[in-house]
Amino acid sequence: MKPRDTLHMTLKAVASNRGKSLLTALGIGIGIAAVTLLTALGEGLQHYLLNQFSQFGTRIVAIHPGKDMTHGMGGILSTTRPLSLEDAASLARLPGIEQVVPVIQGAGAVEYGNRQRRGEVLGVSSQMPEAWRFRVAMGRFLPDDLGGRSRHYAVLGHKMKTELFGTSNPLGQTIRIGGLRFRVVGVIEEKGQMLGFDMDDLVYIPADLALQLFNREGLMEIDVTFGVGHSSVQIANSITRHLIERHGDEDFTVTTQDEMLATMDKVLGVLTLGVAALGSVSLLVGAIGIATIMTITVRERRSEIGLLRAMGSGERQILALFLSEAILISILGGLAGLALLAVIIAVCILALPALPLAINPGYLLLALLVSGLIGLLAGVAPARRAAKLDPVQALRAE
Repeated sequence: MKPRDTLHMTLKAVASNRGKSLLTALGIGIGIAAVTLLTALGEGLQHYLLNQFSQFGTRIVAIHPGKDMTHGMGGILSTTRPLSLEDAASLARLPGIEQVVPVIQGAGAVEYGNRQRRGEVLGVSSQMPEAWRFRVAMGRFLPDDLGGRSRHYAVLGHKMKTELFGTSNPLGQTIRIGGLRFRVVGVIEEKGQMLGFDMDDLVYIPADLALQLFNREGLMEIDVTFGVGHSSVQIANSITRHLIERHGDEDFTVTTQDEMLATMDKVLGVLTLGVAALGSVSLLVGAIGIATIMTITVRERRSEIGLLRAMGSGERQILALFLSEAILISILGGLAGLALLAVIIAVCILALPALPLAINPGYLLLALLVSGLIGLLAGVAPARRAAKLDPVQALRAE
């Protein structure tokens, strides 16, 4: 029996049992669609998070008060010294550091005339736009007032400006935040959302005034950017040594952007692996379905097998015939799964345009290869059983 004859008989066998072949391929198709979709979602989330963090620059280090790990009773009984504006000012003198941004965050009612909107208020320094890659769309940013006696100036986010002033020019107008009056000197360009946080619904005020407004003892965070000729590890080590000298202990946490992205990758990797494992159950069910159907097919076609053996077909040819049938059914299931995937992605794009999906063409080809491999593995046992049938006994099966 020639390879062309094997292919012809395989296609004829699958076509003559369309219903059975379709149901068998359906399990493989659902599994392929599920695993490929989850893989696309995981990769899309990685790209999304990378873009979200990158919009603040790629050379940024964050310092937070408190150590992220404690050991023994000493960690329970120890006290944490808050980060201060003096700490932030001292970091600016370290080699390689370009901008330092102290950050205090709070919420409060922002009022203008008879309009009021509750929003987030960020206390920052004048270097915030350069450090975070923000641009001022109107007016200017907060001035660099030295000596901790900042003027009562405020800069509005795009959405905050629209809600309070509409189409009017807000520059020079006075707003009230928590009973304090601030003069608007600028508006930040539209930035959108970052990890669910609306960057446009904000008010920026000087950090020292934010400490007074929210009655805080220390800063929530200090963000530091560094020059091209330095690595994040070098800067993090320099910051750690410097603050230990000032505080007498390592009661703070230094986090580089590389560490944040690595942590996100680990979390997403574990999540994707777990969900993909659940999706792989469909592939296992499909493989069992192929093995079951092929076993039934061998039993139903015993006389055909006996006739082929009587005409001179060897065990290898019978084995190839039934293996090719199992592989074909599985590949058809893979193609059906990719078609189902295309429909699901189209629906997601229309219904959930913000859902991050990244389709890698290599994964589509890999999905077809996996479906073929599943057919091969699931069809081995039934095909070997067909090849080992006694020709005489097979002919008597009719």
